[in-house]
Amino acid sequence: MTKYIYAFSEGSQAMKDLLGGKGANLAEMKRLGLPVPDGFTITTEACIEYLKHGSTLSDELKEELHNQLAAFSERTGKAFSSNENLLLVSVRSGAKISMPGMMDTILNLGLNDENVEKLADKTGDARFAYDCYRRLLQMFGQVVYGIPMNAFDQYFDKYKEEHGYEVDADIPAEGLKEISDRFKEIYVEEVYKPFPQEPLKQLTEAVEAVFKSWDNDRARVYRDLNDIPHDIGTAVNVQEMVFGNSGDRSGTGVAFTRNPVTGENKLFGEYLLNAQGEDVVAGIRTPKEIATLDSQMPDVYQEFVDVTEKLETHYKDMQDIEFTIENANLYILQTRNGKRTAKAAMKIAVDLVDEGVITKDEALTKVDVKSIDTLLHPAFEEKALEAAEAISEAGLPASPGASTGKVVFSAEDAKTQAEQGEKVILMRPETSPEDIEGMVASEAIVTTHGGMTSHAAVVARGMGKCCVTGCSNLNIDTENKVVNYHGKEIHEGDVISVDGSTGNIYLGEIETTSAEHSEEFDRFMQWAEEAARLGVRMNAETPADIQAGYQFDASGIGLVRTEHMFFGAERLVQMRRFILASSKEERMDALNEIRKYQTEDFEEIFRLSNGRPTIVRLLDPPLHEFLPKSEEEIQIVSNQLDVQPDVLKKRLNDLHEVNPMLGHRGCRLAVTYPELAEMQAEAIIGSVMRLQAEGIESKPEIMIPLVSTVEEFKTLKDTIQTTISELEERENKTVNYLIGTMIETPRACLIAGQLAQESEFFSFGTNDLTQLTYGFSRDDAGKFISEYINRDLLTIDPFQTLDVDGVGQLIKTAVEQAKASNPQIKIGVCGELGGDPKSIHFFNDLAIDYVSCSPFRVPGAILAAAQSQVESERLVGANK
Repeated sequence: MTKYIYAFSEGSQAMKDLLGGKGANLAEMKRLGLPVPDGFTITTEACIEYLKHGSTLSDELKEELHNQLAAFSERTGKAFSSNENLLLVSVRSGAKISMPGMMDTILNLGLNDENVEKLADKTGDARFAYDCYRRLLQMFGQVVYGIPMNAFDQYFDKYKEEHGYEVDADIPAEGLKEISDRFKEIYVEEVYKPFPQEPLKQLTEAVEAVFKSWDNDRARVYRDLNDIPHDIGTAVNVQEMVFGNSGDRSGTGVAFTRNPVTGENKLFGEYLLNAQGEDVVAGIRTPKEIATLDSQMPDVYQEFVDVTEKLETHYKDMQDIEFTIENANLYILQTRNGKRTAKAAMKIAVDLVDEGVITKDEALTKVDVKSIDTLLHPAFEEKALEAAEAISEAGLPASPGASTGKVVFSAEDAKTQAEQGEKVILMRPETSPEDIEGMVASEAIVTTHGGMTSHAAVVARGMGKCCVTGCSNLNIDTENKVVNYHGKEIHEGDVISVDGSTGNIYLGEIETTSAEHSEEFDRFMQWAEEAARLGVRMNAETPADIQAGYQFDASGIGLVRTEHMFFGAERLVQMRRFILASSKEERMDALNEIRKYQTEDFEEIFRLSNGRPTIVRLLDPPLHEFLPKSEEEIQIVSNQLDVQPDVLKKRLNDLHEVNPMLGHRGCRLAVTYPELAEMQAEAIIGSVMRLQAEGIESKPEIMIPLVSTVEEFKTLKDTIQTTISELEERENKTVNYLIGTMIETPRACLIAGQLAQESEFFSFGTNDLTQLTYGFSRDDAGKFISEYINRDLLTIDPFQTLDVDGVGQLIKTAVEQAKASNPQIKIGVCGELGGDPKSIHFFNDLAIDYVSCSPFRVPGAILAAAQSQVESERLVGANK
């Protein structure tokens, strides 16, 4: 029979798949002898079985739960359903991969109308007993029965206001009893049933609720955002309660062994006295810095410092630790690898190497590829910042960044406006897990409550979003959609700027400056380049992009899209002259003008490349993209070209294609208009010759797009070679160059062996290859791809991440054929998938030499290539 429940003493860190991250770490901390309250874990397998079989707890699981409770009671000397020596528990979720704040927790489970009185008598503290009870009623109602937390909060806040209580701790026992009675009435009003008084019923319903929370909307959104599988399930941890709300010598907190924002090697965290765990994370009260605990409870503080050092040494990474103090006794409730900013991740990884804790290869696995992008983001320009009007300088810098946007007050509005193309800033008193989609859609998040470890802070850091919390000088009124500050107001739609590095907020838009690299960034990226097998080039043709790509250590240019050079005003006129010409002579006149522009462009590109390989793709898109569409444009073009509008319209009609993306484009243009390929070849090699005269080396690689037959390629290869030979003879110069093809049709993949005999390099164009394999139009797929993913008809968007089973197998076949036919052939990938980490992992396992992506994705691609190679070598070593 399958074992579904493990006592903490039965588990270990290695059982993460089965016990989830939280359960495995609780078991490991028990094994290390740390002060962890006792308990047990219901496995992820139990969750999967529950969801698979109609969301019903099996009789086997119920029996095992009953037996575990009996053993649990024996170990603790307390009884779960007893009124005398009462065992109260927390119920927490814990998946294999950490999902902070996304799923559900219930505290003080086991209390009811009868035993709450017994608890009050036994502890001599009725206030404590009823504080625990009202918290249970709130959490259980929201998590298990779906009662909106607002239903409880509104009454609670109103009660405090009417009785003049500023903070929760001011409410006396009789007030909390009155609140608890009202909360029980809310159950009947909202869900037409009472709060369950039987502790075992509370527990089974809570376990089911945690299992169901695995599939709630916010959890699914978070998993999609972080590439976490939907089928691994969550474990449930049932743990003996310890009470941080049992007086002034009690408290609760969250701490990181290093600063999760900067990476500084200094204990970082917050705590609240006389509070329970969720109070800190929920951001309802603004907590104190962890260092001040030293002056309030020095012995507890020193014990905690010792524990944090032991945990970081054991796990070899920065830890995020939850703790509770009950009557000056310390308890550790959780540890996990802490979420951190990209800047902090980089510094922590480098510092751990310098400290001799981990190797360079291990350091490369500590930084999320997606987070690299945030290091390349701009900061606010100093002079503009000095001139800006500050709305708040009281906030906490919870997650760095420099963001500007329009103010919104709800997650729903943030999502809606972002979908319409607006940049928005989400402002809330505090955020909750229900706000996840709005947080994803926002440029930044601002809250008035909560600290550096609140829900908003932790989730924003994990997403690389700018965030400022604890802006105590702001009054955010979400109902009336207004923010009051210094006697002034901000309304929905007003533009503000948020500085997540300082915690300051400003009115209006502020100019930004480029990001600066830290020493740790440079060292880390050097390690990544040394570890990576794949080279990383860039897709670029403008000077700014090329300079950026080389600044990020691109090894060359994997794709120059020559069509991007035709859209300047004067160039577009000549291109239209070429397309609309009625004779070859007219076409040649236009091409001669275009060649001058192209030669200048290529000269600048090769100059910036300075001897690094540079692939230039011949003209690819269908001609209709260069032609006028509206009546106004047609009139302008007819004037420019001195052609009657009717004649122009007839020519446009002659050029019309039913399906232009499958029509007259790519190599087909050069086959029907060989003078086009000749002009581009002359411009490429002519620019190289100019630079030769200056002593500047160039490595031009000419790429023919959209090839489907060997004959197409050979024809155009001959055209290009003949043109270049004639140019070399005229100029009395020789140039080294390569001619290759883009592999972007399924047929090209299937005849790759034949093409490789003629071609000196291949580059997979994954955008078109994906279109042509699926029969999807990339331009139109957005209308249905998301629906396919939501209904599990697709697991990924194949234009964002490689379809390994289909497109991937075509690439694999082509690479194997090509290398067998021509072992010297160089093979790259230049579609957007060349910058996708998951796709790079697949490419690294093939005999592909490099990937190419947009300049700002180059650092992430280098790291992904390094991580893939480190993992590949680890697997090889493990199999020896």
